[in-house]
Amino acid sequence: MTTTSQHTARMKAMTVGQVAEEFGITVRTLHHYDTVGLLTPSERTHAGYRLYTRDDMERLARIVTYRRLGFALEDIADLLDGDEDATAHLRRQRDAVMTRIGELDRLVDAIDAALEREMTQTPASNDDLKAIFGDGFNEEYQTEAQERWGETDAWKQSASRTKGYTKADWEEVKAEGDAVNAAFVTAKQAGYAAGSPEAMAAAEQHRLHIHERFYEVSYDFHRELADMYVADPRFTTTYEDIEPGLAQYVHDAIHANAARHD
Repeated sequence: MTTTSQHTARMKAMTVGQVAEEFGITVRTLHHYDTVGLLTPSERTHAGYRLYTRDDMERLARIVTYRRLGFALEDIADLLDGDEDATAHLRRQRDAVMTRIGELDRLVDAIDAALEREMTQTPASNDDLKAIFGDGFNEEYQTEAQERWGETDAWKQSASRTKGYTKADWEEVKAEGDAVNAAFVTAKQAGYAAGSPEAMAAAEQHRLHIHERFYEVSYDFHRELADMYVADPRFTTTYEDIEPGLAQYVHDAIHANAARHD
């Protein structure tokens, strides 16, 4: 696109149609400017057609700039017909442009913030879960678990809670689960018995993690989960891969913790 200075430098007198095409506005708009007295062509052809001089087009360039900045025609007329010289006009235009740039920058920031919020609220995909949990996430096992427990209240409650979990939410869940396992390992490696305060504290942390993140876990229910950890080879293997003998240790600690709350 040619600049306004390029426009006016090469123009002498132009017709309404030529000016409209050059400035990217309509003939109707130019006629309206003429009607309201904002811009009246200074010359006419012998046949009576309006002609715009270089000065006219300098004025039109300012009008177009102010209009693009959102100024009303009445305000533009006041600006153009005041006592300010061209330099003052340009400074005023620059100030108006800089104000608009600031407004647009703030608008972009607001849009980016809204976009980030929207993106972070997107539920995690299976690919996200695989990236977070690695081998700990298995779609076939998920399907099997749903077939096995899908009609239970615990499964329904867990599904309701987790359906909106984002990737960030699952990363927090993973970190919390790792912390629970680390507490069990620390207690076991330190030589604390499964019924020790340290091991039972880890068991309680384990129960609360499930209770708060997935579904309500009573102490009796927690015992049932502990029994499954040693009865189902897949659960047992998960714990044994972390620390040999950990599955039985977790089972015993959970039972001890439940017993002290009976």
